[in-house]
Amino acid sequence: MGQKAHPIGNRLGIIRGWDSNWFGGNHYADKLVEDEKIRKYLSARISKGGVSKVVIERTLKRITVTIHTARPGIVIGKGGQEVDKIKEELKKLTKKEVQINIFEIKRPELDAQLVAEGIAKQLEARISFRRAMKTTIASTMRMGAEGIKVMTSGRLGGAEMARTEQYKEGRIPLHTFRADIDYALAEALTTYGKIGVKVWICKGEVYGKRDLSPNIGGTSAASGKGGRPEGAAAFGGRGNERGGERGGERRGGDRKQGGGNDRRGPGAPGGGNQRGGGSRPGGPNRSGGPGAGGAGGSRPGGNRPGGPGKR
Repeated sequence: MGQKAHPIGNRLGIIRGWDSNWFGGNHYADKLVEDEKIRKYLSARISKGGVSKVVIERTLKRITVTIHTARPGIVIGKGGQEVDKIKEELKKLTKKEVQINIFEIKRPELDAQLVAEGIAKQLEARISFRRAMKTTIASTMRMGAEGIKVMTSGRLGGAEMARTEQYKEGRIPLHTFRADIDYALAEALTTYGKIGVKVWICKGEVYGKRDLSPNIGGTSAASGKGGRPEGAAAFGGRGNERGGERGGERRGGDRKQGGGNDRRGPGAPGGGNQRGGGSRPGGPNRSGGPGAGGAGGSRPGGNRPGGPGKR
């Protein structure tokens, strides 16, 4: 009970590729540990570079590291100095030849890792968690996502007892394998403890066979609303039937008894102008004569208090 599948791991080999791409052989464990070291090192080294993911590919003598980042300028540095430094540091760490590629993320609002880290940074800066979550959801939906769910857990707002809060917008079909769902977890290190931030973003559905090579099935190639068939209604599925038929029928003048622009006419349904016949209750002059009240239609009596014919 309560054991949920990781949305990305669940789709591996169907619409998602692996972030590490190599054959392990007899040294599988060593390579796995080395991958983890590279990723940890890079996330600490370029903490402000907006790094979404690190894809590692290996040949016999060379490791190719592809860094997916929203801020390539920070990672590359002035004249490529920063990249060269990182290259040398990774050579020392792995004792192998290293090549670094940098892949720019065009729309960071549609990348779950960057969205989660953005919320975590706001929580560390003591911004209200509700405000941080709602503004993030709005900006992601504006960029064309089909749905987003954000969940934060921990001592929210510095409360004594930890709790979980979540907000959703659009659709996030976690059981649909062809739905392109990006998922990420980030942690905000606040003064009163850790707050976990989870983000699910649905970018549409993938129809047909997809190339699973790690840098193609990734962020920039698969952004946008994705695979809704042409002519289908937006999510909710009802098209325009409400506004067209029902709305038009209800607002037309013929629907109510007695056409024209009336609401309540004197005597018969559908007479003169708006409310009573003539002006307001009590005949032509508003205050009216002693017996003129009935002609006004809706409001009682012609005379207001103060004698016949006076206000």
